[in-house]
Amino acid sequence: GDTMNRSEQIKVLCVRKNISIAALARMINESSQNLNAKLKRNTVTDEEIELICAALGVQYRSFFEMENGERIE
Repeated sequence: GDTMNRSEQIKVLCVRKNISIAALARMINESSQNLNAKLKRNTVTDEEIELICAALGVQYRSFFEMENGERIE
């Protein structure tokens, strides 16, 4: 199938990590309103991706890699 864009990847990551977008926003010191807007427009920055990785303990290589090796591409 088609590869997901960053916003879709972030939404799937939150589902897998069992956290809300609002919770993720708090973890990276952003308002949920702001993060939701960026997800809607797919304008999440590289810096935000790095913060998300640090907050959730994942790595991003144009895909997320879970601790168990599962990839979300």
